[in-house]
This record gives sequence, structure tokens and C-alpha cells, in this order.
Amino acid sequence: MQGHDEASCFAVVKGEISAANIMTDTKQSKTVVEMPKNTANPILIEVTRGDMVESIHRGRVAVVDVTEKVALHWGDIEAPVYPRSAIKAIQALPLVESGAADAFALSDAELAIACASHSGEARHIKTVRAWLERMGLSEDNLECGPHWPRHHQQTLHNMVRAGVVPGDVHNNCSGKHTGMLATAHHLGEPLSGYTKPTHPVQQRILGTLEALCGLDLSDAPRGTDGCSVPTWGIPLSNMALAFARLGAPDELPQARAAAATRIRKAIAAEPFMVAGTDRYCTTMMAAAGEAIFVKTGAEGVFCAALPEYGLGIALKCDDGAVRGAQLMLTAVLRRIGALDEGLAAQLDSLVTIPLNNCNGALVGMVRPSASLSF
Repeated sequence: MQGHDEASCFAVVKGEISAANIMTDTKQSKTVVEMPKNTANPILIEVTRGDMVESIHRGRVAVVDVTEKVALHWGDIEAPVYPRSAIKAIQALPLVESGAADAFALSDAELAIACASHSGEARHIKTVRAWLERMGLSEDNLECGPHWPRHHQQTLHNMVRAGVVPGDVHNNCSGKHTGMLATAHHLGEPLSGYTKPTHPVQQRILGTLEALCGLDLSDAPRGTDGCSVPTWGIPLSNMALAFARLGAPDELPQARAAAATRIRKAIAAEPFMVAGTDRYCTTMMAAAGEAIFVKTGAEGVFCAALPEYGLGIALKCDDGAVRGAQLMLTAVLRRIGALDEGLAAQLDSLVTIPLNNCNGALVGMVRPSASLSF
């Protein structure tokens, strides 16, 4: 029996054979069929059950240094990917560079939540509301849209029991949007429509992205994120470069380097604000401090900065699975050496992922494949 990558390589429908796939060798009077190349990204994560691999996660990973050298890679790192929420720290750079962070005397917690995909826990909501109020704004100014808390069941249950209906402030991106409003408010720009691609807030962010990624995004694919702001398709190699520069910003303009350092320090001081209870990003950065910056994005995207190494990491789990993307990042961090044995021991829940049945018995594992294993 043929393996998964070999089976069904081509199908011939009677009377519909494409000339592009067939060449005739006139000398030999023999027909040669060109087999399609396997362009699938490599299997990076395996999910076992009992004696066999039950599921797989394919993916692609770029590890790039500040000199633009690709240090490690798996799969296609040049195809554009929507970075989604993984780049919130970059989107927050204008908040600091513009002077808005100083004008509104932002705390570390507020700077961190400006970069967050938060769980909507009580402290997250209180922080966003207090920040809005201090600027003379309200939740009505937010344009991110409402949703129920997705990552913290107790908060969800408490809201339902209390009859609380979620508002925009409960959106996991409400901190980012408050930061965008702060920048517009400080610079005297319109507050309404700040999510539109043509608004100065989004144009400023676009320019920041282009500078850090080393890429002209004027013709890049563009979509709309879940929270209504624009998102641009960027190759993983360029995203990784942006995070290398974010983590080791010495070669950036002075104001931008200072903003990058301030944001990373704020997040290291307040890792809870970036995600929440038992979340990957919070757990990782609470243990690693300033040595590792990580940020998740929707559809299996993850990015990281390693300041001491001068490296940036950008990856995508092809099927969009969170469990696949998280373990890919953990495995890459261990492969590089950023996650040493001592730190890995503190982060065992991120390194070792067992599958247990409803009786608590171990029935399988989620593990890196041979090509990614450390």
C-alpha cells in the first residue's frame, strides 16, 4: 500500500488528459507522464494513540537573525501568511513612539494589554476600562466587536450566572484597540473609523511593519482580522526578521529601539496581561522573563523573539491548530537551546503533552516529529 504522500499522485479522467502533464518521446515512441511534485510542508507534530500515530500537524517555521540570515527553517517560509494577533507588539510600537504612552502615563500592565490576546478575566477588563476612562473615552469608542471569553471557563460561567452580556471590552483584542485609540486621541486624529486601512493609525502600523519586516507591503494580500483591523500577508521569513529586530533592536532608529525595549520589558513584568491564567504565552514568559518573548496568533500562527540570541521565530501550523503551533514553538525553542533543561522542567506542561481518556488513563502523546525533535 502506498504511503499518504504517494497515494493518489495523479488521476487520469478518460478523454481529459492534460498536455501539460504528458510528453511524447518521438524517438522511443513512448509516453512520459510528469508526476506532480510534493509541495506539502513537513510533518512537524505527531499525535499518538496506543501503538500508532493517529493524527499529524504539518507546518512551516522560519528562524532568522538580525542580519537577515535564515538560521533554521522547515517548509515553505516565503509564501505569505496572515500574522493575525502574533504581531500585536509591533502594532503597539506607534503607541510608544508617538508619545501617547507617556501622555497617558501608561503602566506596564496597560502596555502589556495593548499587546494582548487576553482571556477576558476580571483584571483584564478592569485595566482596559480604567485606561479608557482616564483618556475620557468609553467602551463605546471600541470597534473590535464583542465576544464571550474563550480561554477562561470560570470567567465565562461567572458572566452567564450574573446575566452579563459581553461588550467590546470583553474582546480579547480590546487592549490593542485601546492602544490604537490612545494614539489617535493623542495625535488629534479621528477616533471613529480607526480600524479602517486608510486611517492614520493603520497606515502608521503598516509603515512600522514594512520597516521591521524589510518588505514593501503595498501589493501584499490584505484581509480583515477578527477584530476588524487590516491584516497583511507576510512571508514567515520576514516576520521572523521583524521579531529578531524587536528582540535585539540595536540597529533600529533610537526612538523605535527604545519603544521595542520598553514594550518587551513591560510584558516581562506583566505576563498575565498578555494572555491569562494557564495560557501558553503567560506561562512561558512568566518563567523565562525577558529572555523569551512569545505571542500567539489565530489559525496556528506563533512568533517569538530571543534577545540574547538575536533571533526571531515565525511559524504556522498548516491546519490552524493551536496545539500543533504551541508544540512547534516549544520544540524550536528547545532545538535552539533557549529552553534549557532547567526552564523546560519549569514548563513541563508546555513540553510534555499527554493525552488522557475520561478516566485519566494515559492513552497517547502529542510530540514533535523526528525532523523537529530536540
